[in-house]
Amino acid sequence: MGDVLLALSIPVLVFGSGIYAACDCWWRRRHPAPPSPYTHRAARLAEQEMLLLAEEIVDEAHAALGPLYEAPAAPRPGGPPAGPPAGLKPEPSQASQASRSSRSDATPGRGPSRPAAARRR
Repeated sequence: MGDVLLALSIPVLVFGSGIYAACDCWWRRRHPAPPSPYTHRAARLAEQEMLLLAEEIVDEAHAALGPLYEAPAAPRPGGPPAGPPAGLKPEPSQASQASRSSRSDATPGRGPSRPAAARRR
């Protein structure tokens, strides 16, 4: 009789553990644990670190490429004419696109906006 009980106990144990796992899964779906504050804090710290890194990248790019976006100096009297050389003048279709893309530069007394980091100082 001892061998029969031992042989039957294994399927009962497997069946019981399956029932327990199914009930545990159902219970956790119905009653989720509240989110950990450490997880939220880690996410906020990672976000702040990423924003600081992005700000550094933008500042470096502005420092390296800033002179390209500055307003050109006024032409000297008696100097070469302003504008591209005759061989580099855009075609009429390109000229209309160029005029549409530079409308913000067409307003007198208005230069390009400075980056956010420069405005705070």
